[in-house]
Amino acid sequence: MSAPVSTVEDAIQAALATVNDPEIRRPITELGMVRSATIAASGVVRVELLLTVAGCPLKDKLRSDITTALAAVPGVTGVEIDFGVMTPEQRQSLQSQLRGGGASEEPVIPFAQPGSRTRVYAVASGKGGVGKSSVTVNLAAALAARGLSVGVVDADIYGHSVPRMLGADGRPTRVEDMIMPPLSHGVKVISIGMFTSGNAAVVWRGPMLHRALQQFLADVYWGDLDVLLLDLPPGTGDVAISLAQLLPNSEILIVTTPQTAAAEVAERAGAIALQTHQRVVGVIENMSWLELPDGSRMEIFGAGGGTAVAESLSRTIGAQVPLLGQIPLDTRVREAGDAGNPIVLADPESPAAQALGTIADRLALRRESLLGKPLGLKPAGR
Repeated sequence: MSAPVSTVEDAIQAALATVNDPEIRRPITELGMVRSATIAASGVVRVELLLTVAGCPLKDKLRSDITTALAAVPGVTGVEIDFGVMTPEQRQSLQSQLRGGGASEEPVIPFAQPGSRTRVYAVASGKGGVGKSSVTVNLAAALAARGLSVGVVDADIYGHSVPRMLGADGRPTRVEDMIMPPLSHGVKVISIGMFTSGNAAVVWRGPMLHRALQQFLADVYWGDLDVLLLDLPPGTGDVAISLAQLLPNSEILIVTTPQTAAAEVAERAGAIALQTHQRVVGVIENMSWLELPDGSRMEIFGAGGGTAVAESLSRTIGAQVPLLGQIPLDTRVREAGDAGNPIVLADPESPAAQALGTIADRLALRRESLLGKPLGLKPAGR
């Protein structure tokens, strides 16, 4: 005896509620995307689905996920999906829902709000060529692999390289004034390279850099992130200053090589925290040594740079700045980055991946500060 129609329809709705929009990462039923879902006497389910924009790049994934979810419902013999597009009013309503307020409200930076629990790490270096971007994407991938919700802002506007290293070749989707960031290896990522044609150069002055960073933080729908990483340009220029203004609670990760010259410049990048009142969470020494076939190590760029930077910053800032880890030089890091598959995922047992994973563990487990947070304590009665 077949189940009552009402029970089957309830099961269909429950199945659709398990399907997330690939970009927004929330149930399609919750987002108002399911216009109708009916089942015929033959057992074929017909779904009318409203896409946020025409030509949605993830339309095929939605079709596959919905078909898979409904096929598991007893009594369903087939699935037909008719795709439509939301009206401007429906998109405006969705935008308001996602932002948690009225559609007319100005976008705010969620990570700068008092109640935000997102840990924001700005990955900085004194000079280019120390592997800062490689460290950023591998830490992001490692944290995501550990079950955290992670986002990356490629704030190196002139030298953007994060999309390639993360294999994020998709284009952002716009829902009214909101931008949906592409997802790659479980990491949400946004970069100016996603808005330029080919390999075109970006020639902007300081105010435009500030506005771009502000839009990346406020206009992009990030959802509930555990960790946000920002890949900063080298040095202490406009973007570093803008970041301190837009995200005063962000913390700085300094990347250097063992070379003395690189370490001295890295100290300057870290010392900016004195002026911006940010916390330097630690130093990462990259390209520390090359492991030779006989098991010995060749210190191509010298030794001790990371320790020197950590000790110098500890003295300058007046607070302990630890050396979070040393990453060996490995051609596979470069090869994996060029292929868009970070080494922590492509070869997790390699020494470089192990070192990066250890650093990710330290960042993931860092205790939150209780400064300014209510503890819920009440005075004892007399």
